[in-house]
Amino acid sequence: MITIYDIAKKANVSAMTVSKVINQTGRISSATRERVQQVIDELGYIPNSNARSLVLQRTGILSLLITDITNPFYTTLARGAEDAAHERGYRLLFANSDEDYGKEKSYVEALLSTRVDGVLFAPAGDRSLDHLQQLQARSIPFVILDRTVPGITSDVIAGDSREGALQLMRYLVKLGHRRIALVNGSPDVSTARLREQGYMEGLQEAGLDADPSFVLRTDYREFRDEQALHSLLDGPDGPTAIFAANNLVAIGVIRILRKKGLAVPDDVSVVCFDDLDAASAFDPFLTVAAQPAYEFGARGMRMLIDRIEDKAPAEPQTVILPSELRIRASATSPRSAPW
Repeated sequence: MITIYDIAKKANVSAMTVSKVINQTGRISSATRERVQQVIDELGYIPNSNARSLVLQRTGILSLLITDITNPFYTTLARGAEDAAHERGYRLLFANSDEDYGKEKSYVEALLSTRVDGVLFAPAGDRSLDHLQQLQARSIPFVILDRTVPGITSDVIAGDSREGALQLMRYLVKLGHRRIALVNGSPDVSTARLREQGYMEGLQEAGLDADPSFVLRTDYREFRDEQALHSLLDGPDGPTAIFAANNLVAIGVIRILRKKGLAVPDDVSVVCFDDLDAASAFDPFLTVAAQPAYEFGARGMRMLIDRIEDKAPAEPQTVILPSELRIRASATSPRSAPW
């Protein structure tokens, strides 16, 4: 096995000089550095990452903890994070909480024992406070993605959920809808609260009364509560349009509607937050408030690395990324006749 002493002997330098070249520390002439690096390349030497981390007080390993890898939003976000980490010379560990606090807790404990340099963290909800405080107590830098958590001050990359929801509501009202239901996430999640705020503002702006029975709650995974949706639709004045909190919820809603014999958008229009993959065969293709998922991951990762490398501003930064209304085939003007 090649050692730094073999490199030192061939390059005619001390082992300490080789160590400084490998760890990019200390003052060494460019000529010496190039000579040592040439020998390293010739011998095919691979540095011991554990030893290097002791010198630099870093492991070069970061973690991305997200809530649902099956959601296309997080899949694209993860790609952006991985690309940005690779660009800066870091390796990335992925973890998926499945919107579950217990699973999230176990991952945080594993990350603490792994000695990661930092964490890009999409919290399951408000109760993630304890897990984030664990990272703070161990002085592990983190950036919060997508959802904020009351009680935590940190760098944040988030979307404008309220404004995106308001855009969707304005579009439905413009089409002529007056009975619009909301299938939302848990009130324990900041984005669900903001999307409901945008929904309510959209009703108020249009002079429409809010009907509590028109708001159904679920988690951010595929909606499967057929009974709740049937009860809403079978009422005397059921909704002509449904605003789903995200794409997976929307898919669940559309499947239930089709099973009931209702067509989208001819019988019921459906809109939602977050886009599907462009190759998706799901029909009708959804009208959405699309968030820049790749930018969430890439920008969040760069912010995290800057914080780790002491290149970030002293005060935590909050970046709000706007959504884009993408009009497709899942919403149209309501039918004049009842079903």
